[in-house]
Amino acid sequence: MAASAIAPAILVETADQYKASMERIHEFATRIHIDICDGEFAPSFTISVNEAWWPAEWEADIHAMVSRPSEYVDGLISLKPSLIIFHAEVAEDIVPTLQKIKQSGIKAGIALQRSTVPKEVRGALEIVDHVMIFSGDLGRYGGIASLMQLEKVRLIRDIRPTVEIGWDGGVTPDNAFTLSQGGIDVLNVGGAIAKSDDPGAVYQKIVAEINKHSVI
Repeated sequence: MAASAIAPAILVETADQYKASMERIHEFATRIHIDICDGEFAPSFTISVNEAWWPAEWEADIHAMVSRPSEYVDGLISLKPSLIIFHAEVAEDIVPTLQKIKQSGIKAGIALQRSTVPKEVRGALEIVDHVMIFSGDLGRYGGIASLMQLEKVRLIRDIRPTVEIGWDGGVTPDNAFTLSQGGIDVLNVGGAIAKSDDPGAVYQKIVAEINKHSVI
């Protein structure tokens, strides 16, 4: 089994904070998770779509915690990220928006909050490139990783055996190995890196954890 990818998450309110966050991770990051919030679906406001940027050589995933994905999708597509993730719990029919992303040549992803059962959103799961198990608090760093949510990996694989599966919420060096062994392909790391005095050291600890061999 390949080691999980690690994507530092950026969740900030201003362009200056965004730049500072990018400077803190630029020495080690190769994939990044950018959070966009509308103040409605998620209770906080972040940078706007047109304030997001990243180095050309990075793989960028955009996680949009917004109530109306159809109003955001064109702007997000114009940024040309690798992946755009919307939530399954929005009021709109998410499938046409996911199809639009895929037609643009960008990978489409769906995020599932704790209470969302994969079979309830089977139509979306059948077309996406990425499913993100969301165990955090919308619009905030420092969520708790509810490891019971790892059961969703099996339920997702029953529908899409080869889809990429990510995890967002409470990833730390202490649980990275368990998450990786549980079938998570992408660990999105927010507060553990963002709030650290030495973000590079935290990143390397997580790398070491997911690359160690199971003794079980």
